[in-house]
Amino acid sequence: MSLSAPTCIGASVSRIDGPAKVTGAAKYAAEYVAPDLAHGYVVTSRIAKGRIRRIDVSRARRVAGVIDVLTHDNRPQMAAQDDAYRDDVAPEGAPFRPLYNNRILFSGQPIALVLAEDPEAARFAATLLGVDYDEEPHVTDFLGQRDAAVAAPKGAFGPPPARGSVEAALEAAPVRHDADYYVPAETHNPMELYATTAIWDADGRLTVYDKTQGVQNAHTYLCGVFGLKPEDLRVMSPYMGGGFGSGLRPQYQVVLAVLAAKALRRPARVVLTRAQMFELGYRPAMIQRISLGADADGTLRAIAHDAVTMTSRYEDFYRQETGWSGLLYACANASYAHRLARLDLPTPCDMRAPSAASGVYALECAMDELAVALNMDPIALRLKNYSERDQHSGDPYSSKNLRACYEQGAEAFGWAGRAPEPRAMRDGEELIGWGMATGVWEALQMSIGVRIVLSANGHAEVSCATSDIGTGTYTIMAQVAADMLGLPLQDISIRLGDSTLPRSPVEGGSWIAASVANGIAATADAIRADVLRLAQGLPHAPLAGAGPDDVELAEGCVVSRADPSRRTPIADALRHARLERIEREHLTEFAAPKLAHNTHSAVFAEVRIDEDLGLIRVTRVLSAVAAGRILNAKTARSQIMGGVVWGVGMALHEETLIDPAFGRIMNANIADYHVPVNADIHNIEVIFVDEPDAEINRLGVKGLGEIGIVGVAAAIANAVYHATGTRVRDLPITLDKLRR
Repeated sequence: MSLSAPTCIGASVSRIDGPAKVTGAAKYAAEYVAPDLAHGYVVTSRIAKGRIRRIDVSRARRVAGVIDVLTHDNRPQMAAQDDAYRDDVAPEGAPFRPLYNNRILFSGQPIALVLAEDPEAARFAATLLGVDYDEEPHVTDFLGQRDAAVAAPKGAFGPPPARGSVEAALEAAPVRHDADYYVPAETHNPMELYATTAIWDADGRLTVYDKTQGVQNAHTYLCGVFGLKPEDLRVMSPYMGGGFGSGLRPQYQVVLAVLAAKALRRPARVVLTRAQMFELGYRPAMIQRISLGADADGTLRAIAHDAVTMTSRYEDFYRQETGWSGLLYACANASYAHRLARLDLPTPCDMRAPSAASGVYALECAMDELAVALNMDPIALRLKNYSERDQHSGDPYSSKNLRACYEQGAEAFGWAGRAPEPRAMRDGEELIGWGMATGVWEALQMSIGVRIVLSANGHAEVSCATSDIGTGTYTIMAQVAADMLGLPLQDISIRLGDSTLPRSPVEGGSWIAASVANGIAATADAIRADVLRLAQGLPHAPLAGAGPDDVELAEGCVVSRADPSRRTPIADALRHARLERIEREHLTEFAAPKLAHNTHSAVFAEVRIDEDLGLIRVTRVLSAVAAGRILNAKTARSQIMGGVVWGVGMALHEETLIDPAFGRIMNANIADYHVPVNADIHNIEVIFVDEPDAEINRLGVKGLGEIGIVGVAAAIANAVYHATGTRVRDLPITLDKLRR
């Protein structure tokens, strides 16, 4: 019998990096100092397409404190091949090359870097550059390019294969729903600006402090761009003030900072402005056509989901936008199509729950509209078509407790008290609406390396190159290590965000928690075997004859699981072997899944709408989530709450507006680009539904970062319809759309 059950995994442990953050001890990319540091300010293009004819830098160079101005004409050497600029998550195409040549691909493209002794001088000098262009006609109107869109290339993110006969099933269905749904482009606005500090050493080596979600991805990228030897470059990002997908790929400021350091042979820093952040990547706008056919009892007979999304001219960025429709509900006939509108804009990138946040919005609004047509409760319609198998592959789920999400969420929300007719619920001058939607995401896991150093003094250091983008990775790593090594949490230290540490994928897709937790467990197994071997070398060893699976590490000892009285202190075992520490590094790989792996949720929303003014308040959101084993109840709840807040923004606030005449973003600041503020957010409740999963991995862990936003916008949109009887299918839902 085990000595003790794990005490850290699952507990509501406060973030171990919290004190460093609130006291200012945690350093971010723009906070590292070095002697003789040069400051760079980026000058960007005023046109959307064409070529630079001439850049006059003479006035800028005369400003006191200006060191140099780098352009495509005088920058240090960079690679000439596209492959050198292709990072781990790059889409197909020719990646953007900052300051490479005189070609302009989008408005806001970096065209020069002013370097000065202080940031103020650099910023002022940047205003003095004279730039002449040969402008070419550009196209940035996404809606106007809908008919010109081309089929997305077949590949990992291509639409799933169709099944059955959709057209015939739709024609024969007694109840049909067909509608278009629109999601605008949305821009990442993490709190921390993108920044890089590149430290040039006398021997030519570089240490780069970068805001990134993948230090090793950035390391490989920079080595390719500049022809650096891997050992001559170190990339670090121990803290990150939000990424949400915008930092999966290396952003252009890291190239400019290294260019500056190489050109000047001294440290250099580049920090982007908030307006420049708007040109780094965005959730692509999407037009979706959903067609549903059902029997009178609600049984789905056909699903057709077509999508058009935007991408750049130079890369084909897309995700599997339409496949979620065929995944969630049992339906014998389903078809999918995905087309790309190529525009003179920067390439989009992943934003929290890429494809699912947009695709599930359309699906779940369409399901709500079908429920209205059937005069059927929205939950009943979903339960009628509940599937125990992945509809694409036919594989059963390793675990799926979505049914309990519906049940527990509805009970806690009070769904039984909902009057089904629109405009039937009110409080004085406010109309009240209740809506719900389903959420789904992939439960992914990636190969990952972990190093554990266990010292004779009872301290363990756990290292991995992964990032903590604010999700609590430091903390969950420490919790898992504490339980696996049998040590108090305070005796665990975590190192991450350093390219020299054991291998890690980029931090995204909700795969890091599951991957690194199981990586720690596997590495701890090797540590436990080593400790046992050393303990068995002691005279009269109490654990003689025991195998690694017969013992556990607990209370600073290696202990027999069957007889806890048989134990040896770890310190005694190491001292007898004359060792100060044991070190193990292990690469954990995950077998190709034989079962479907997904997380699920049921989201319930209440809105109150002023009947005269059309002002919308989201007064309650409840999210019931089935996501396997929860590693930390506190940080997990925080993740879901953050996703809900973002879902409110997606439903009611966020929209990146592009002027087609200039190809320029018109609201490139967080005053005009609306996001929820404290006054917009009211009660949020999170329920974690128990979902044991012995198949997905040894710890039964699934990711949580993405699922929190999926379904939220749809639940709010459905609540708005229930309150008003007006169906708004294009986001964000603003009062003018309610009044039209």
